[in-house]
Amino acid sequence: MIEGSLPRLEFWCELQCPDCRTALADVRALRARYGDALAIELRHFPLEKHKYAYPAAEAAEEAFAQGLGWPFVEALLERVADLEARGTAVLLEVAREVGVDAEEVDTALVDGRHMLTVDADQAEGRAIGVSGTPTYVVAGQRLDGGQSQDGLLERVIAAVEGVKAS
Repeated sequence: MIEGSLPRLEFWCELQCPDCRTALADVRALRARYGDALAIELRHFPLEKHKYAYPAAEAAEEAFAQGLGWPFVEALLERVADLEARGTAVLLEVAREVGVDAEEVDTALVDGRHMLTVDADQAEGRAIGVSGTPTYVVAGQRLDGGQSQDGLLERVIAAVEGVKAS
């Protein structure tokens, strides 16, 4: 059991980003270390260079609405190359694989019910200086992994531990 209160960790992610796929190992390591004591919040930062990143963010929001957001996100990040090659059909396949109602995901992509959430995340990300993914924000400290992920997990842990100790 983790003693003391831990800050919330924002994981700024782009679901078509190969670096975010790699960062999944860090997210899993943080979960293993802190369990539910560390709230990890997915924040969307789809980049224009990835054609399916925005619909992927919308699909993820629908998966979160159905209570299966993280399983969807993790499964989708494992299939970044497949998403690049085959597009939105992969979003529906992943939804089915993890138990999300794929028809509802398809409807959400058409009716745009999650666009405001994705747009708000993008705008907030820009406002706080997120320029690439993955980026973590913990206790007001932005840790950018878009250029290099070397030592990123250790920096996140140091930021979390620094808050925990104070």
